[in-house]
Amino acid sequence: MTRILIVEDSAAMRAYVRSALEDPAMSLPEEIEITEAANGLSALRLLPRGRFDLVITDINMPDVNGLELIRFMRQNPRYEHIGLLIISTQASERDIERGLALGADRFLPKPFTPEALRETVSEILSVLRSGPVTDEMVEPLDRGDEVQG
Repeated sequence: MTRILIVEDSAAMRAYVRSALEDPAMSLPEEIEITEAANGLSALRLLPRGRFDLVITDINMPDVNGLELIRFMRQNPRYEHIGLLIISTQASERDIERGLALGADRFLPKPFTPEALRETVSEILSVLRSGPVTDEMVEPLDRGDEVQG
């Protein structure tokens, strides 16, 4: 079973991400269990309580933002192996580079389709299961992949 932590201050966006990942018509190849956190501080409290395979986080959140969460996770040996996906409207080239430099595996700009989310999550999980991630394996999505709404 794959355990995913969604860290997002918007309840509507958390529900959208959960729905996209749990959709039985287009499900991921494995069974998943999803936990939600409304901000980075809540995520920091949840991390020690469970073994997560992937954290999907927004950048702009109250208390502890997504970049601070990523920095903490990548500096802590207990969490450094967990996959990290940033989902954010803050998607300038500089923002993407900063998120990846801190240790995110991928960056998916908002808005995105459920299919784009599932594909990105599947790619991260596949790479994590095949061995350690190297810089050559980590590339941001093309801006053309983003959905205009």
